[in-house]
Amino acid sequence: MLDTPTRPDTTAPAAAVALADLETPALLLDLGRFDRNVARLRAHLAPLGVTLRPHVKTAKSIDLARRLFPQGGGAITVSTLAEAEYFADGGITDITYAVGLSPDRIARARALVARGVALDVLIDSVEQARALADAAADGAAMPGVLIEIDCDGHRGGLLPGDRAIVAIADVLAAGGVALRGVLTHAGESYNARGGVGLPEMAEAERAAAVAAAGLLRAGGHACPVVSVGSTPTAHFARDLTGVTEVRAGVFMFFDLVMHGIGVCAVDDIAVSVLATVIGHRVDKGWILTDAGWMAMSRDRGTAKHPVDQGYGLVCALDGTPYPDLIVGDASQEHGILTVRPGSGATLPDLPVGTRVRVLPNHACATSAQHDRYHVLDAAGTGVAAVLPRIRGW
Repeated sequence: MLDTPTRPDTTAPAAAVALADLETPALLLDLGRFDRNVARLRAHLAPLGVTLRPHVKTAKSIDLARRLFPQGGGAITVSTLAEAEYFADGGITDITYAVGLSPDRIARARALVARGVALDVLIDSVEQARALADAAADGAAMPGVLIEIDCDGHRGGLLPGDRAIVAIADVLAAGGVALRGVLTHAGESYNARGGVGLPEMAEAERAAAVAAAGLLRAGGHACPVVSVGSTPTAHFARDLTGVTEVRAGVFMFFDLVMHGIGVCAVDDIAVSVLATVIGHRVDKGWILTDAGWMAMSRDRGTAKHPVDQGYGLVCALDGTPYPDLIVGDASQEHGILTVRPGSGATLPDLPVGTRVRVLPNHACATSAQHDRYHVLDAAGTGVAAVLPRIRGW
């Protein structure tokens, strides 16, 4: 493990603190927008007949996970075993660990199963299958297994027609390890712009997973789980025949990348970083803040978009964006606010001490820089609560 994860399990109430008085940089969360974003995706998926298994790698908060499932329980996706352990501690025990399993993590995964967690792990090679089968020889409980399918050449996984899919299933079956199904992720959907092509990407994602499931079934293996999902394709899918569940994560918060892809509006973005103006360079057209890349992350996910948002879009304290004002550059603890190149906008008058809010390029990366959310009150002018976040691997 690279870091010892914290394991908070309660909402920490904040004293009444106005945003103008909050120490900065600070990660802010608008729960009204969060709830609206969740309701939107659920409403879209409901008529398509699939289950939503949200990816909580973005939220990393038991409080927010419980908000996803107000009736209790719920099935989630995680990207680290630290997350799986943390959410299991919080009572959520139906978990998919959606990162390729290395053999050294098998024992830790089995420990979760031993304590009652319904855990599925992800593999895409016979080598991984053999490691699981060898571990199962002692007769103790094992996690279920999903085979990763490559639907668009973006990352790992096997092509839908690769006979290695059946070979993996054969090894698992011989070793007494339960094959649960297939999983794919349309990562290339992040290269869409303005929503163009996303319905087609969603269909390609569905077709790849369903084809791989068919190959398994033809080879004599059950395939009860057919799992797809990315935030862009989840919102643009029109037909999910043959799919059992959809995974998505950043949809809870959205961000400027999702805005550029065409999945959300700017006023759907639920997280922002509160920063303080600490200086000016009038000769350069700069306003300096205390939120550099340590607060915003180095993610420049909009750099290739038609509208480059720098390190983030700058808003007034009430969340209203300043015209074409972005974090144009950043060092470790300094953000440099500039007018977007080519814009006719003028640099606003922001004296030293002024508070601003910055909308992030990538909500996952920016949130990962912080150990807590400062939840906005109903008026949006103060902090109603503080929610801890899990960290570590």
